[in-house]
Amino acid sequence: MAISVKNPIVEMDGDEMTRIIWKMIKEKLLFPHLKLDLKYYDLGVQHRDETDDQVTIDAANAVKEFGVGVKCATITPNAARVKEYSLKQAWKSPNGTIRSILDGTVFRKPIIVRNIPPAVRSWKRPISIGRHAYGDIYRSVEYKVPGAGKAELVFTPSAGGEKVSLVIQDFKGPGVLMGIHNTEKSIRSFARACINYALGEKCDLWFGAKDTISKTYHGFFKEVFDQEAEARKADFEKLGIRYRYMLIDDAVAQIMKAEGGMLWACMNYDGDVMSDMVASGFGSLGLMTSVLVSPEGKYVYEAAHGTVMRHYYEHLKGNPTSTNSVASIFAWTGAIARRGETDGTPDVVNFARKLESIVIKTIEGGVMTKDLAAIAEPKPGKYALTEEFIDQIARQW
Repeated sequence: MAISVKNPIVEMDGDEMTRIIWKMIKEKLLFPHLKLDLKYYDLGVQHRDETDDQVTIDAANAVKEFGVGVKCATITPNAARVKEYSLKQAWKSPNGTIRSILDGTVFRKPIIVRNIPPAVRSWKRPISIGRHAYGDIYRSVEYKVPGAGKAELVFTPSAGGEKVSLVIQDFKGPGVLMGIHNTEKSIRSFARACINYALGEKCDLWFGAKDTISKTYHGFFKEVFDQEAEARKADFEKLGIRYRYMLIDDAVAQIMKAEGGMLWACMNYDGDVMSDMVASGFGSLGLMTSVLVSPEGKYVYEAAHGTVMRHYYEHLKGNPTSTNSVASIFAWTGAIARRGETDGTPDVVNFARKLESIVIKTIEGGVMTKDLAAIAEPKPGKYALTEEFIDQIARQW
């Protein structure tokens, strides 16, 4: 008998190969066992274009209402994608829009599988990434400078007072400009979220920035983190864990020699890059969980990877593909488990954890997609195609 999930989950559909996988997961792994109330939003790039991206805003606000969301990978269009899909414009990253509305922190953690050894020999325990999910280049204002002229940074106080104007560059010819920002509220929420995660997981917390160069912008991040960590110093000491600040380049160097087992808090762009590096180091972007957590305790679970465009083009030609669906499955199980925990329904939580264990058991049993087969030890005799892998999981229920 199917298990009823008490309250709704906000579902955000996506693009290309992950959209196809998304449907398979629902039909083969979820719907036969669960009664789900899904609040559906189509975040496929063409529907975002049709709605002038209002659907993305509506989806984020639905997460605010219902508390738990699950998101498929989506296209962030560049000029080539605008032409390919005949879009009105190069719409902003839907992830960036959702993160800005929820003002959340993204936590990413590798999925450990025994027969997929880390590429970095020293890594023995998972390295979690806490990515600030607001501002910086993801909420930037950009301008292509056409010729000579003066670029200035201007701040006009709302409460009155003297306007501040700083010269950025006196251009002698064409160039390019970017203005970025952040807020103390968001930075402080980020620091507190990372501290709470580290205390909950009983792991060290690292934070890296470049305050030696960016003495004001990056320096403010460091100042806030130092203040928040100092306020929880007794809690860190009680658990025998510590907070460490390092320059970002030092953190990168040290992470390669560390055993793991820490939360590495990163500014927005750093977290975007380093989470992919950590995922690849532990095996694959397809073996990485990702969850956006807002200060109010709203959650959006997603796969850490993109839409797997190359496989999608092969699929359109009618050719077989071997696309890793693990991260998309774990996005669903993460959302379902969180819904069950919030609703106080342990049978829903148990379903999610059981499905996760079956996925890992399937890979450890030698059934895996091509990307994992290439790095597995021992290597399987053959790899599974996209649907074969999901079918194998379904058969083990």
